[in-house]
Amino acid sequence: MRIAFLMAPEGVEEAELTVPWKAVLEAGSIPRLVSTKPGVVRAYHHLDKAGAHAVDHVLGEDPAEVFDALVLPGGLANPDALRTDRRAVAFVREFFETGRPVAAICHAPWTLVEADVLRGRTLTSYPSLATDIRNAGGTWVDEEVHVCRAAPATLITSRRPRDLKAFCGALVAEIGGRSTGGA
Repeated sequence: MRIAFLMAPEGVEEAELTVPWKAVLEAGSIPRLVSTKPGVVRAYHHLDKAGAHAVDHVLGEDPAEVFDALVLPGGLANPDALRTDRRAVAFVREFFETGRPVAAICHAPWTLVEADVLRGRTLTSYPSLATDIRNAGGTWVDEEVHVCRAAPATLITSRRPRDLKAFCGALVAEIGGRSTGGA
């Protein structure tokens, strides 16, 4: 399976990119970094600069249907930038419309709010997004990981980096393969 990891050029939380990426690889799938611009994505560890990661695909170059699932890493700045990019919002919405799994952690559900895909869904996130999720028609729960199977697409969500083990386990279980347990 080809798994898209969508992020803005700057502001993704390092662990929320690298830990699920490793879990996907170990499960036998192919992770691909998709961004709004070519080059590299600058990751952060909270507010401190961390690694730079090469972009594999630029939004608009390949249609969303070349990917089997979508992972939305968090960080504060990353999803805030994505939700203002109409191509990113459309890319996310297409996964839901076509019934392919989506996994989002921490602040990443901000992009889901903008894509208007949360009505009738239950999910978790970083706690400060609870009101945004409710206002978008979703039900917010405070859980380590939550898997919502409301049609048409499965949605896997977690709250923060310390939930990565559960997040990766649910992600790998959904896309197939053996669970590595993440972090």
